[in-house]
Amino acid sequence: MPKLVTGYVKQILKEWSGAQIVQVALADEPEAQAYCYPALTGPCSPGDTVLVNVVAVELGLGTGGYHFVVANLSNPEWDSPQSGRVMKLRYTPHQINVASVEEEDSPLRPSLLANPELKGLIVLLCPLHSFLAPACAGIKKKKPNAKIAYVMTDSAALSLSFSQLVTDLKEAGLLDLTITCGQAYGGDLEAVNCYTGLLAARVTECDVAIVASGPGHLGTGTPLGFAGVEMAWILDAVNILKGRPFFAPRISFADPRIRHQGISHHTITVLTVLCHSSATVVFPILQDRYQRVLEGQLKYSGIAQKHTVVWEDGQPAIDLLTERGVPLESMGRSFEKDPALFLAPAACALYAARLL
Repeated sequence: MPKLVTGYVKQILKEWSGAQIVQVALADEPEAQAYCYPALTGPCSPGDTVLVNVVAVELGLGTGGYHFVVANLSNPEWDSPQSGRVMKLRYTPHQINVASVEEEDSPLRPSLLANPELKGLIVLLCPLHSFLAPACAGIKKKKPNAKIAYVMTDSAALSLSFSQLVTDLKEAGLLDLTITCGQAYGGDLEAVNCYTGLLAARVTECDVAIVASGPGHLGTGTPLGFAGVEMAWILDAVNILKGRPFFAPRISFADPRIRHQGISHHTITVLTVLCHSSATVVFPILQDRYQRVLEGQLKYSGIAQKHTVVWEDGQPAIDLLTERGVPLESMGRSFEKDPALFLAPAACALYAARLL
C-alpha cells in the first residue's frame, strides 16, 4: 500500500490561518483533496508538484482520513518564518521550532516563575474538540467580556490550523486566545506541556481556560484505549495548580454504539477510575425520558459519589452559536441529530460562568 505519491496542485479550494485545502491530481485520483500546512511545507500554488501522504485515505479511516501534503517539490527549500528554540513534532522530518512561553527570552517567563498556581482560574475540561464551540458560547452568553483561552492538548490533531472551528469561533468573537501544548503547535502561544499551558492562560489574564484536544479524537473500543484518558490527569493537574475544574461529560442518545449511549464509558472511566481528585460535573437538563436515563446511570456509575454533580439548561449557549453563525457538528452528527452531546458542554460553561 503506497504511503507517499506525487501529484500536482490544480487549484486552491480553501485557505484560512495556517492551512490550505488544495485539489491535487494523483495517478489514481485526478481530483483528490489534500491539506497543506504552509508552516511545514511552504504554501501551495496551482501548478506546483507536491508529495502527498495518502495512507489514511487508503486505509479508509474516519479519524484522520485525509491526504496531506508532505513537501512542495516546486519549492523544496522553503524557509519557515518560525522563531524560538523549542522543537515540536520532535525527531520527525517535520519538526518545527516554536517560541514557547517557558523560554528564557519569553515575556511571560517571569510571571510563570513568580506565580506557579492558577489561583482559582475556572477550567472547563472538554473530552471532545467539538465541545469547544458550546463551551465558548456558554461563557460568552453569561459574561460577554470574559477572556477565554483554548488550551489544546496533543492527543489528537497536532496542528491547531487543522481546526476550522477555532477560526470560526475567533471570527465570531467567542474565543480570545489559543495555547498549544506538548507536541501540538500553531497556537497564539506555545507551551511545553499542559501545566504551563494552563499557567499561561492565567498570567495572560484569561478568565476561563477550556482544555480539549484538537480534532480527531481516537478510540479503540477498549476500556482504556482512547485519547480522552488525558482528561483524568489534567483534572488532577488543575487541582494541583489550585484551579477550579468543571467537567463536561460526553453524552449521546444518537450514537449507535452501546458504550457511548447516555453517559459515555469514556466519561465514566475518567471520572471514576483514572482521576485522583474531584471536579464539578455539569449535566444538561433534558426531556423527561433522557433525564431519567442519565439519573439512573449516575446512580450506578459512581460519578456522584466522587464528584459534585449539578444540572443546568444548556440551550442559551446553543442559541448564541446560531445567532453568530457557528456550525455544530461532531462525528458527522449535527445538533439536531444529537442535541445532548452539545448541550453538555454548553450547560457546563453556563454554570461555571456564574462564578466569574
